[in-house]
Amino acid sequence: MPQTPETVEVKVEFISPRHLAGGGDPAWITVPLHRACGWSHGNDPLMPRVILSSPDQKALLRLEPDPDGQWWTLHHSRTQGRPAWYASFGARTPVEIIAAFTDALAAPAATTSADPYEPLRQAAWSPATGADGLASPDGTAYVQRLGADEPGPWFITTTLGHDRPVWQARFGEHTPPYLIATFTAALVDPSPVARTGSPRSLPSRDPGVVTRSHREVPAVQVASALEERVQALAARRAGPTASPSALRPPPPRNGRSR
Repeated sequence: MPQTPETVEVKVEFISPRHLAGGGDPAWITVPLHRACGWSHGNDPLMPRVILSSPDQKALLRLEPDPDGQWWTLHHSRTQGRPAWYASFGARTPVEIIAAFTDALAAPAATTSADPYEPLRQAAWSPATGADGLASPDGTAYVQRLGADEPGPWFITTTLGHDRPVWQARFGEHTPPYLIATFTAALVDPSPVARTGSPRSLPSRDPGVVTRSHREVPAVQVASALEERVQALAARRAGPTASPSALRPPPPRNGRSR
């Protein structure tokens, strides 16, 4: 009997910690912004970039592959009571973490912490050795706000050792704190993230650093995860917050990589 989309299965890897899962599919960010939140986009198939603008034309999100810089940049114009601000994200920043930030901008949640450090403290992050800011328990991520006399920009940096940077997120000094707090909350979310690409694309395959588990998932479920996310974000804009089921991670297992 020939296979149908309902019977074809895809191998899905579930990766944790999520900040070492690699970038993922940019559509996880761009498609919901466009379809659920009304962000408009240009159409130039000859240019390897995506540009989205918010309905009020105050925010501009650009995805532009740049081997020497940040791939994602968001610029927001000044509003009453707040100067213009920006945010940017490196190529390997997981789309799930960036999406938490863009979702909060396009469809603010009912309650959000205003302290970007609070989610980190709750996740047992500790003061970084010899510097300001907080570091993750495994030492692979670090969050810092520059400035002593006047608050400055925020930097979230992920590394594998001192000489192996993975990605960095940057937030201008005027970025609304609740948006940065949403980002840090997504950063420390213990839930693994799903990846269907080659595990060779991971920043590290070291089983002492990254936990990998996999299972076969119906292809139709993989294909529908983005559509469920679009619908959930549209519902969030319209009323009570909803959460997409997406790809459910497998039950917890003992051990690290497999």
